[in-house]
Amino acid sequence: MPPISRRDFLFTGAAMAAGSTAFGKPSSRPVVSIVRIKNDRVGMAVEEAIDLLGGIKHVTKGKRSLMLKPNLVFPDPKATTKPEVVRTIAHLMQRAGMEVSIGEGSAAAPKFNLIGSDTFRTRKREILDPMQQYVFDQLGYTDLAKALRVPLVNLHSGEMADVAVPGAFVFPKVTIHRALTETDLLCSVPMMKTHQLATVTLGMKNLIGVYPGTVYQSVRGHMHDLTSEVDPTGVAAAIVDMVRANKLGLVVVDGSMAMEGNGPSMGPLVKMDVIVAGTNPLATDMVAASLMGFEPREVPTFGWANKAGMHPASLEEIEIRGEPLASARRPFARPQLYAWKNIRGYWGNKEI
Repeated sequence: MPPISRRDFLFTGAAMAAGSTAFGKPSSRPVVSIVRIKNDRVGMAVEEAIDLLGGIKHVTKGKRSLMLKPNLVFPDPKATTKPEVVRTIAHLMQRAGMEVSIGEGSAAAPKFNLIGSDTFRTRKREILDPMQQYVFDQLGYTDLAKALRVPLVNLHSGEMADVAVPGAFVFPKVTIHRALTETDLLCSVPMMKTHQLATVTLGMKNLIGVYPGTVYQSVRGHMHDLTSEVDPTGVAAAIVDMVRANKLGLVVVDGSMAMEGNGPSMGPLVKMDVIVAGTNPLATDMVAASLMGFEPREVPTFGWANKAGMHPASLEEIEIRGEPLASARRPFARPQLYAWKNIRGYWGNKEI
């Protein structure tokens, strides 16, 4: 199957909304909204965050289909995107006439590729398919999809497509689920967290879950191995390749409960009570990271994104609407950072 050229759809995402784009030289400052969650009314905050971007019709202009990509790394509600955030975006999109789906390729789950204290890598569909269904079931996404009447897409397996990434850092072409190439807009809905490889895991890092396990192995072992040859983190450069291979045009960060310290699964929780949204993935992540107390230069993914020609390069280039950045900022406990080569020998090194 010949690769699908990135240029066929790279600039069709809603990243062009609000007069900005995550790729190439922006025509004006990208817009990012910060909204406080009041009285635990998460849905209302999500709606307000979208309204501050120009409203759902503006965000979806010229689009007919959307895939929502939550962060369901592990079947633990303390470390994953809250269903209420995804539910609200889906309702907004459906009211705007959009066809909606929800897709994920989770990293691990007990009794599948997490056995005792060992985390295994695997390409076996007979392990990955029931594992993904288990994660959907445990986190309430199976019931959510039924209530919304939208399909759940297991991004680990199924019909795949090769997408060319000109100027790639790691993968000149990436293999992704064909559903991602056929949707008009990809919306990343991460939980706000720290990460021991990537420093933070936000909208762009969330696309590591788009690397299918049947190709790149569960816990993305093969992806990490190849990426570590050009990037010590074993992940940041691959994040940017995958962002460039997809139509990521909306990021809505779930900062209701966030995770600091040794994320993405073992850190303590922080009640941040914020929603951060934007149509420029890099700008949105930079603002969310700043809320966590990180300077852009501290996050390797941002540096690789700038090398790829993505903008902005500084917070001063971003228009922030809603809550002022300074008033919503809370410095997070820093993660213990590792280079991939230093943890490969004891985490995800065994294959089943």
